[in-house]
Amino acid sequence: MKKLIAPLKRFFNPPPGSSRVVRVLPYAVITFILLVIFISTTVFWELANQTTFCGLACHTMPPQYITHQRSDHARITCDDCHLGIAPLGTQIVRKIQYSWQTGTAMVFGTFHYPIRAKNMRPARDVCETCHFPSVFSNDTLVELKRFADDTANTPTSIFLVLKTGGGSQREGLGKGIHWHIENQVEFIALDPEKQEIPYVRVKTADGKYDEYIDIESNFDKSKINPKDLQVMDCMSCHNRTAHAIESPEDAVNDYMSRNIISPTIPEIKAKAVGVLSKNYSSVAEAQSAIKDLEKYYQTKYADFYAKNQYQVQIAIQALQVYTTNSFFIEQEMLPGTHPDNSSHKESAGCFRCHDGKHLNARNEATRLECNLCHSVPLVVKPSQNVAQIPVSRGVEPNTHKNPNFISLHHKLYDTTCQGCHTTEDAGGVSDKSFCSNSACHGKVWKFIGFDAPKLREALGPVIKQMSTPTSQPKPTQAPTLAPPAGATPQPTAAPATGFAAVAPILNAKCTMCHGENGQKGVNLTSYAKVMAGGADGPIVVAKDPEKSPLVKVPTGGHAGQFTAEELDIVKKWIAAGALEK
Repeated sequence: MKKLIAPLKRFFNPPPGSSRVVRVLPYAVITFILLVIFISTTVFWELANQTTFCGLACHTMPPQYITHQRSDHARITCDDCHLGIAPLGTQIVRKIQYSWQTGTAMVFGTFHYPIRAKNMRPARDVCETCHFPSVFSNDTLVELKRFADDTANTPTSIFLVLKTGGGSQREGLGKGIHWHIENQVEFIALDPEKQEIPYVRVKTADGKYDEYIDIESNFDKSKINPKDLQVMDCMSCHNRTAHAIESPEDAVNDYMSRNIISPTIPEIKAKAVGVLSKNYSSVAEAQSAIKDLEKYYQTKYADFYAKNQYQVQIAIQALQVYTTNSFFIEQEMLPGTHPDNSSHKESAGCFRCHDGKHLNARNEATRLECNLCHSVPLVVKPSQNVAQIPVSRGVEPNTHKNPNFISLHHKLYDTTCQGCHTTEDAGGVSDKSFCSNSACHGKVWKFIGFDAPKLREALGPVIKQMSTPTSQPKPTQAPTLAPPAGATPQPTAAPATGFAAVAPILNAKCTMCHGENGQKGVNLTSYAKVMAGGADGPIVVAKDPEKSPLVKVPTGGHAGQFTAEELDIVKKWIAAGALEK
């Protein structure tokens, strides 16, 4: 050791009188060593931050790595999301903390499948470094292509307008889906996946809180620990944005819409979804079951298979690739393992809070309305060449503004709905009218609390308050035939006169908006209230139909439009003096 130390001392501490080169050389060597250390550390840091290192160095990570590579965020590294973008010193501290958590779990085997991320940075440190929430996003037209489970795989399209929104209320914006980011929303979650949320509160403009409690949860807000409150941010909804796995239903619809799987293959939608939805002990077993579909088509559809063998084989290959990218049986990660909070079909998503049964002290729900976040879905069949998406404009009836309206609308349906909507087969799934929407009524929305007993009880008084007495639709009468020659004419009923002649028209077209507490103070439910006028004065000027707002308003761009026949009846009534009888 002394033989080694002595030369080093002479090298780094040359004796007096040594040449300049000898004196400078130690500093050059030290500088070189430090440079090598710096470069090596930088290379190691970059290597440790690469997605391939995180995804392939550990046997627990293949599900996360493969799903990440197929996501919209494939160019974003693991550290960018899990540690956030920050100064180098902060990054190093976070890296040490996160590596200790994951490394010790790996070494001591304390991890559990399926892997769930913990201690994620808040969205302001991650998402908002790229996605600035104050930027307003315009509405987006979305087409969802679907195929039926019949022999022909009958296609349909669901069109809707997605209202992303955002922006700031100070600029007249701050609406749409990203309203939740503009406003401070806090919640209590009872489970790690944040699926059970019994309590939500919203900070209002005056600095107070409006609290909503799941009426079925028996949650006691007096026991809230402020540390348990979580602030809603991007990842409250977009929790699987980089690691999503499509459900078999969605994946097959996607493959068929892009012709990866040919829609001409009989029954392929039902058969593909069926085979992908079963439980398997291994990917090999799943792919073997998929391969058996070829035998099915060879037997049942022999003629089709003989002419289209290649299409069937391509479909089988696509389904097998899906299992490779979606079935991680060893790591216990399969479609549906992790709930996706950005939608509300396979998991609760939006309905964790907007389920109709989170009520505040005034028995008002967190609004459960499709057209807050997107337009009412429009289902279009193959035979329809033109699709007309319903876009709400103008004034809404007071009933529609009630936060509980969707929970109650089936009980409030009456003839007044016809003033704005087509109503054939109301509540059905035929798609013949606005009120027979199969996208709404053709599915059991299991995450909505429509039938929650305590909700029914709480909303009983609301139904009475919102209901407007209206005339019921009368059955259509057969046309009157002329009596045979020589026959005695039968007496006919005298036409209604006075207010009785116009009351059915007003009930059918107007009272949804102009009932009790009607808009602009106008109430058209009785003769006395019609003649009382509204906030802007009289609406009927006796013997002068042209100056009567009751005639002028419904003939413009008003929601409730009179037909020519109805308008003639109203004009004649006013011209005759607008008498009660």
